Amino acid sequence: MRQPVLLGLLAAGNIGIAFLYQWYVLIQLGPGLETDALFAGLTLPQLALAVVSGSLMHVLVPLLAGEPADRFRHDAWGFFVLVGALFAAISLLLYLFAPYWVPVTVPGFSEAGKALTVHLTRIQLISMIFTALSGVQVAVYHAQQKFLWVELVPLLIGTLGLVPLVVLLPEYGVEAAAWITTLRFVFQTLLQMPGMGRWTMPDLKSSTVQDAWKRIKPLLWGTAYYKADPLVDRFLLSMSGNGNLSLFYLAQQIYGAGAGVVSKAVAAPLVPRLSLFHKAGDHPAFRRAYRRKLWHVGLLTGGLLLIVVAFGDSLLHLLVGHGAVTEANVRTLWLIMLGLGGMFVGGAMGSITTSSFYARGDTRLPTRLGMITYTIYIPIKIIAYSLGGVLALAISVSAFYLINLLLQYFYLEEY
Repeated sequence: MRQPVLLGLLAAGNIGIAFLYQWYVLIQLGPGLETDALFAGLTLPQLALAVVSGSLMHVLVPLLAGEPADRFRHDAWGFFVLVGALFAAISLLLYLFAPYWVPVTVPGFSEAGKALTVHLTRIQLISMIFTALSGVQVAVYHAQQKFLWVELVPLLIGTLGLVPLVVLLPEYGVEAAAWITTLRFVFQTLLQMPGMGRWTMPDLKSSTVQDAWKRIKPLLWGTAYYKADPLVDRFLLSMSGNGNLSLFYLAQQIYGAGAGVVSKAVAAPLVPRLSLFHKAGDHPAFRRAYRRKLWHVGLLTGGLLLIVVAFGDSLLHLLVGHGAVTEANVRTLWLIMLGLGGMFVGGAMGSITTSSFYARGDTRLPTRLGMITYTIYIPIKIIAYSLGGVLALAISVSAFYLINLLLQYFYLEEY
């Protein structure tokens, strides 16, 4: 019981630090063109984080768990080199062609806004490489059932990074925020290196690496497809007026961070245990474990959502209603959070159902479900936005998460 509580506290601390970064940028600059460009430029690195954490964590942890020490080290370094090379190549291509593809993702921005978004995106693409490398390291730690250090490191780095943010943001604006965010991932990767063990020549032909690549391939491409949802949001929100993209992004980050606390405190420690149940053929124990955690998470997130409904407006005034953030901005943020409530509950509970699939070694079914529902969902989202604007867009996001959760639960029960 102590470990989930401690992990939850550390994850909550990381969320608090991430919120402080966004809070400080918003109250200093106010929701507008600069913050919209900054958060639009963050979309791809965060997509990479979602894909990497969703793919590597749930594939590598079950495969590496229980391996002999020497084999473990060879495989860990093999994954580190492969993933690093893949994302370095992707980042380089995106960097070179940023002036062509970035403006397409924010068609509603002015020419100055598009140029600023290209510049900030290029800075933050560097962090995508280190995000991927850090994802491998976190999986390696979790496979050894060592969860605390990988939660403590980002908290330490984030806390130290607040100092240069406060000092440099007033003088250098959003560019300072972009560089500080990027450097946080660089230092995070460096501090997590000890978990990789002594350097050893990667064995890229090992059965574990080959098996992992077979499982990861459908996840990387499939997950990248249906988790590209924020790109569609940024495309639509770029046409909704200055500041709405920033407020929508902040609401998503608050809920995503809350779901992340639950995922790290509950789902991450659950994966190795479910993997061992599956390998031992103890299916009743597997089913009991995932069901118990699923309903615990549902009750917790449902209760927190009720607090947002009842007191969210007042709480948000206390949290963000300062500086350049107006009362109208706060009200809009609260309404967006009401619309996105299903994202919070569905995302947190979905981390349990998805982890349960991956612990069985099944990466294809949840990916296929996500791709099918996302394909159907894109035109619905566009229609919702055209009819009801930002709030209708938020409700459509909630519907997507809840439908995916129900589908995953149905197929898990059919096993």
